[in-house]
Amino acid sequence: MRWVCVTLLAEIPWASRVWALSFLSALAPSERYDAEHGKLHKSITEWAWQLLLLIRRWHPGREIVAVADGGYASLKLLDRCRRLREPITFITRLRLDAALYEPAPPRYPGQMGRPRLKGERLPNLSTLAEDPDAVWSPITVAGWYGGEERTVEIISKSAVWYSTGLPAVPLRWVLIRDPEKQFETQALLCTDLSAEPERIISWFVRRWRMEATFQEVRQRLGFETQRHWSKMAILRTAPAMLGLFSVVVLFAHRMMADQPTEIVRRAAWYEKTHPTFSDAVALVRKELWMWEEETFYGSPREDDMIKVPRGFVERLTDAVCYAA
Repeated sequence: MRWVCVTLLAEIPWASRVWALSFLSALAPSERYDAEHGKLHKSITEWAWQLLLLIRRWHPGREIVAVADGGYASLKLLDRCRRLREPITFITRLRLDAALYEPAPPRYPGQMGRPRLKGERLPNLSTLAEDPDAVWSPITVAGWYGGEERTVEIISKSAVWYSTGLPAVPLRWVLIRDPEKQFETQALLCTDLSAEPERIISWFVRRWRMEATFQEVRQRLGFETQRHWSKMAILRTAPAMLGLFSVVVLFAHRMMADQPTEIVRRAAWYEKTHPTFSDAVALVRKELWMWEEETFYGSPREDDMIKVPRGFVERLTDAVCYAA
């Protein structure tokens, strides 16, 4: 089975980076599983559309930009998002061999027949990428994968993506190549034709933080290690762990706003300048354990000797927060 997760890509000021905060998820059974259980299969893009529609209902009037990998580059999904009364901007990868066309020509008065969906066929982006006469524009993208700035070269235009039997979707495509030849030429699409290429790229590179979130949830919270075999148990525990990541970040954010403190734990062999999720979860654990109302706290909060020196208790608590 596979999870379809919706995360909020939010700036965390005290971490000086974007973190992906999970807040909505759905279990998407495989086609084989549905066939074995006699159920109608629902594709990943159908699950994504259902979740996006729910978010639009929750937040009418708010700008929503959905960023996803190439698996969600579905003409049907893109057309649904752009045809909403309050459209959802969708950004994802675009195949270099996608069938792109000019916009449909305007109809003249009295013209018979159905309106055209597209105009003349355009060359594939793969052909454009190899054209020695193509004009590339250099731009600098802040917050590239890993957080540093990166200079890339781009070509961007608007077109219509069409495939027989599917909707024709107007989009803005951005072709990206690396002057240093460290990654292959790739293309992105955006359903907002007025979006600037720099903005489209900056939105898309934020998606990498989702992978970092899943890694942290696996390492720190035990995601995908639970020993459950029933569907209902998985439905209960997996969303709870994904949501717990967001709750921990929100708790840490509130604590940092109330009383800013240095929470970065450093080691002699690793220089770390900004807090990570391990620092955030340790901070939240320590705060919860030190609450006077909890049974874990048995002695009064004093600076005098109780059973052991206060400094030793603080160091011991700090060590246990990271080891738990």
